[in-house]
Amino acid sequence: MAEVHVIGQIVGATGFSESSLFCKWGVHTGAAWKLLSGVREGQTQVDTPQIGDMAYWSHPIDLHFATKGLQGWPRLHLQVWSQDSFGRCQLAGYGFCHVPSSPGTHKLDCPTWRPLGSWREQLARAFVGGGPQLLHGDAIYSGADRYRLHTAAGGTVHLDLGLLLRHFDRYGVEC
Repeated sequence: MAEVHVIGQIVGATGFSESSLFCKWGVHTGAAWKLLSGVREGQTQVDTPQIGDMAYWSHPIDLHFATKGLQGWPRLHLQVWSQDSFGRCQLAGYGFCHVPSSPGTHKLDCPTWRPLGSWREQLARAFVGGGPQLLHGDAIYSGADRYRLHTAAGGTVHLDLGLLLRHFDRYGVEC
């Protein structure tokens, strides 16, 4: 079987109006993909920027996949959360990006968004915290239901990924 190694890090995030940010991440693949080593999901630590607006996480990602086909190429889904002084967490943005398909090192910028909800939910978010969230995570990367949502732009998550492809030539895939 062909193999894909994804090695890198979630560097951090910029452009969010909130501070004290952390990121929950996960990787989704098609049925032909098997995770040989690494973890499918994780969470960074909370970072509160003191200078500038960059929240640094430097959270490692190390995944090793085997695959029978290219359908369902890996994609990273991200949820950025903010934490207030009382330890309450609220959603700052959803985003996703496809893992690059060419070997080498890649710098990715993943834009994020969050659901707005009704004017009452927006008002409650401003004063109480919380706010609307998606019931099903599939809407993050499937456009079928996402077009009906009213959203607001979030910030950008920055990733550095290195990709190694192995045995693709044996299965007739040129890199």
